[in-house]
Amino acid sequence: MTNLAEEVGRLLLERAQTIALAESCTGGLITSCLVDVPGISSVLERGVVTYSNASKTDLIGVPAGLIERYGAVSRETAHAMAVGIRERADTDIGLAVTGIAGPGGGTPEKPVGTVFVALATTEGVEIVECRFQGDRKSVREQSVKTALETLRKYLQGR
Repeated sequence: MTNLAEEVGRLLLERAQTIALAESCTGGLITSCLVDVPGISSVLERGVVTYSNASKTDLIGVPAGLIERYGAVSRETAHAMAVGIRERADTDIGLAVTGIAGPGGGTPEKPVGTVFVALATTEGVEIVECRFQGDRKSVREQSVKTALETLRKYLQGR
């Protein structure tokens, strides 16, 4: 994952694209990967861990009613997280991840390994829905990789 984070960091720097992250199930791992890239401070505005529902509402403006209606792990919440962090940080890109890493917390509709990655830009919001397999650590690592790959794909298309 180090090489992927380095590539994404380089692309952010080359394109002078600012980014802010809102992480739930990844607990700051994506931000940590990016912080390893020298010079990233010129484009990485902030990374927040919004693990609880209250933090999603308080810190990045996700409406409480949206979480009540769709759940913290949903396409709608991921969308609101990415838009909220981008708007509050005033960055070019907002990246958000919410999911169920396990071992508990899953349901038949949203089993353990359900993760939503959302990328908000001036062009709109892209959401990737994932159903990962594995233990808690594996789900979190797969979530980080997917988020970084989604960001890389966007930056390469610019």
